[in-house]
Amino acid sequence: MNYLLDTNIVIYYLQQQFPTSSMLFVDHLLSVSTPGLSVITEIELLCWRTATPKDIKLLQSFINDSIVYELDKAIKLKTIELRKSFKIKLPDSIIAATALVNNLTLITRNVLDFKDIQNLKMQNPWDCA
Repeated sequence: MNYLLDTNIVIYYLQQQFPTSSMLFVDHLLSVSTPGLSVITEIELLCWRTATPKDIKLLQSFINDSIVYELDKAIKLKTIELRKSFKIKLPDSIIAATALVNNLTLITRNVLDFKDIQNLKMQNPWDCA
């Protein structure tokens, strides 16, 4: 497992809102690796206000088929470091810390939210044209 999917990526993917090249990119990632999610992504997905019962069932299935990275001590310490060093929201800092601690590439559309974090590997599926 080399990738951590941001919340927006899971929603775009499951709702098939990607351009074709982006959908193919994420399809490929999921075909070669189990999806990785931060516990924050799990929480955000299950709190999605406009989700229908069908959406919730699909989300729960996707989460159950994923590796969910819980908040361990290393992730908490890295989150604290990121929050002290950068102007970044707490959920985003936990997601970034999860990727950094576990040496994962963050798959996100919101690259600007994470742009200042050194050593954070990112890939935006919209850039895969």
